[in-house]
Amino acid sequence: MRMRLLLLVLAVLGTAPALAAQGNDRFAPVRATIKRILDSTGTPSIAVAVSKDGKVIWEEGFGWANREKRIPATEHTMYSLASISKPITATALMVLVDRGLVALDKPANDYLGVGKITGLAGDASGATVARVLSHTAGLPLHYRFFYDNLPYGAPSMDEAIGRYGNTVFPPGQIYEYSNLGYGIIDHIVERVGGQTYADFMRSEVFLPLGLTHTTIDIGPGLEEYAAERYDNRGRPIPFYAFDHAGASAVYSSAHDLVRFGMFHMKNKLPGQRQILKPATIDLMQQPIAPANYGLGWNTSSDRGHRRFSHTGGMPGVSTVLNMYPDQNVTITVLTNAGPSGLIAQEIAAVMLPGYADSLKAQRARGPQQPPRREFTPSADLVGEWVGTMRTWQRTVPLRLLVKPDGDIHVWLGSQPRAILNFVSFNNGRLSGRFAGTIPTDDAQLWRHDILFGLLHGNGTLRGEANAMSTDELNMGSIASYVDLRKN
Repeated sequence: MRMRLLLLVLAVLGTAPALAAQGNDRFAPVRATIKRILDSTGTPSIAVAVSKDGKVIWEEGFGWANREKRIPATEHTMYSLASISKPITATALMVLVDRGLVALDKPANDYLGVGKITGLAGDASGATVARVLSHTAGLPLHYRFFYDNLPYGAPSMDEAIGRYGNTVFPPGQIYEYSNLGYGIIDHIVERVGGQTYADFMRSEVFLPLGLTHTTIDIGPGLEEYAAERYDNRGRPIPFYAFDHAGASAVYSSAHDLVRFGMFHMKNKLPGQRQILKPATIDLMQQPIAPANYGLGWNTSSDRGHRRFSHTGGMPGVSTVLNMYPDQNVTITVLTNAGPSGLIAQEIAAVMLPGYADSLKAQRARGPQQPPRREFTPSADLVGEWVGTMRTWQRTVPLRLLVKPDGDIHVWLGSQPRAILNFVSFNNGRLSGRFAGTIPTDDAQLWRHDILFGLLHGNGTLRGEANAMSTDELNMGSIASYVDLRKN
């Protein structure tokens, strides 16, 4: 479905006028493209905002924030941000760092309560605050969506950390994107800041920066400003919450979010307080090995232009915040189900030198499928691997048989033999997915299969097994720990 949408959008973009500025309205081609996307893809709404050299030069909403209530989208419509919540939560944590209340090099456990990170594949003391912020603490891929129309809700953060907060990889060794890690960060903000996470964000980040249409979830009295989240069939999605609010729960408008980005570009606006030291802002944008991710920000090059950014995606959400420091340009695109990244590219083509030509050349080549690599196991991978999968409720026997031809058979507990599909082995990590069931009360609430991410070394395969939702409406991914040794 995603590929069909991409092809359709690229076809639409191919009919758009040249991306050079036209007349007094340089964004006219982008505006026309947005309207064509709304008409042809079923995207409910798109809101954009752009700044240059400390000034907002364009902000506008298109389509319906809420189709059923006929509420149009504007630059002040509040969209669910998904993972753009992470740099916003990181900003709150860094406020505490600047106040001397949190140290980045200390174990995150020093600031936690009953629920603490458990060291399994590596000592929990290596899961420092900085590593949790940069997804290098060894924590697992984990996310859950708790829908209002279902008869169960999120556990407390102490419960969530106690159940799933395990070092499934040695801290500092690999990058593993972890929503749970940012749930841990919001819990630290709450415990050290002396307020609820939502109240601290409001009093110490949103209001000082003048972000009046930014809240955790949907704040009281702001319901009419919030965009409905829609599924791929255009149906409203029931409201949902998380066991990792700091990773995913922020709502904001394009108007507010571009100003948040401008703050991190050191473009202080009238009425904004300098809640972080300039050196702290710089520190957040420095990548932490072994990845190109800093303290809340992706750091990368976009067609030759240095970029700090974050994206967001989950049911009914697709969002982008891009900052180009060398040109002092900030771009944000928010949708309640739509191709936000493609719109951000259209805007960048207007704002950045050489970008339009590079984008045009890429589109002329058409969509590029990455080359498929056949999995051929090395001699030290071939053979039988025996051990366990440790869930938060019980430990289950687990066995893998890696054949010389690359086939991998899996036996989990008393379940029938399964075949590991979509197998890859990169940077010492064996990944794949198979039909099986993780036997915990929470994982069995919805249909899933199991995703492996196992690090090979010293005669072991260790890592995570995730119960990945296969329901039409994504329910989440629940993490367990795998420890195997060659037989």
